Amino acid sequence: METIISPSILSCDFANLMNDIKKVEPYVPWLHIDVMDGHFVPNISIGVPVVKSVRKITDLFLDTHLMIENPDKYIEAFCASGSDLITFHYEASKSNTLKTIEKIKSLGKKAGISIKPKTDPKEIKDFINLVDLVLIMTVEPGFGGQKFMNDCALKIPIIKNYSKNPDLIIQIDGGINNETGKICKNLGANALVSGNYIYSSQNPKEAIESLK
Repeated sequence: METIISPSILSCDFANLMNDIKKVEPYVPWLHIDVMDGHFVPNISIGVPVVKSVRKITDLFLDTHLMIENPDKYIEAFCASGSDLITFHYEASKSNTLKTIEKIKSLGKKAGISIKPKTDPKEIKDFINLVDLVLIMTVEPGFGGQKFMNDCALKIPIIKNYSKNPDLIIQIDGGINNETGKICKNLGANALVSGNYIYSSQNPKEAIESLK
């Protein structure tokens, strides 16, 4: 399976969002949409109207990452806006995790679960075989352009070992470039989120190819 590259629109110029999406569209299957609420993480990014607008201009698979409190409250709206996969944070849904997964699946979407750098992978062991994707954060979520935390990448083989699903997508987000991406792939990751590395490059196509 070729590594799935999912450019993060968090690094786009929002005044030229369509142009920035079109720059990467021919070279990637997915687009990563970071939703932040200013509570679960300290920053605020975008909401349902932006996802709806993105859906109108691209057929790419929309990989929506909810970095928000009470994800259940908003899942239906993000599914209706055109998201293909909804990833929520285990830390935001601890008492409700199974219900959250079931809700996403009941709406006909793929489900992902994410963990922050300080969360032990064994905390999500019981849910790994119920989701389509596990997202391991290799920076503290909330801001783009942070430095990759090597220790977090060591969670990849642990997650892989817990999984009985050969098609599980293990996605890494945070400080991903051609070097850190290689570390993650060698440890067993098969999907990489990258924002700054792709969008600050003079040649986004070449940056994407180097991640693959």
